[in-house]
Amino acid sequence: MGYVSAVPHPRNEAEAAESGGGRRSVAVALLLGALGATVVLLASGRVWARGSAAVGGGSLPLTADGRAVTGLPAALAIVGLAALVAVFAVRGRSRLLVSGLLALSGLGAALAAVAAADDRRALDERAATATADTAARVVELSHTAWPYVTASGAVLILLAGLLALRFGRSWPAMGGRYERDGSPRTRRPAAVDPDRPEDLWKALDRGEDPTR
Repeated sequence: MGYVSAVPHPRNEAEAAESGGGRRSVAVALLLGALGATVVLLASGRVWARGSAAVGGGSLPLTADGRAVTGLPAALAIVGLAALVAVFAVRGRSRLLVSGLLALSGLGAALAAVAAADDRRALDERAATATADTAARVVELSHTAWPYVTASGAVLILLAGLLALRFGRSWPAMGGRYERDGSPRTRRPAAVDPDRPEDLWKALDRGEDPTR
């Protein structure tokens, strides 16, 4: 007596692999997005530039944090967090658009941080304010590594967006179990008391048979 071995269908294997990758990618994307936004927000509050301004016969030390230099990375990180949550609240084409917004927010934050890494305008403005001279310029200017830390956090947001674009179709949606699946729902008729004429009339109005 021969045994017939079941041969797995290549399509089923591919769908199972994609589903497994989708489930894993949810956790990875959430971790990358949340961690990236946290890094951007924290690093944007650190000192990005140092210098001094000549005041009288001495010098006044000046510093500028990332949000004074450019507020764009922090703002885009908040947008990225909102998009990360919104990915699970929508489906279909809307999920694709939100995933694209998530990726673009990370890309924009990274580019903005790198572009402002050697910026001096914030310190020049502070030097002008400290010396009451609009022509004053900061001297002994130096920059820290925090802009690049900010950019690295933004890259994590970008990666989360790319994962959402690749695997987002198989991700679950919030409140999905409460949504109608399209199948017809059975309507349970209200209880009818035969001793109450008003219940009989109400059942007739609803198109129900009160004798059932």
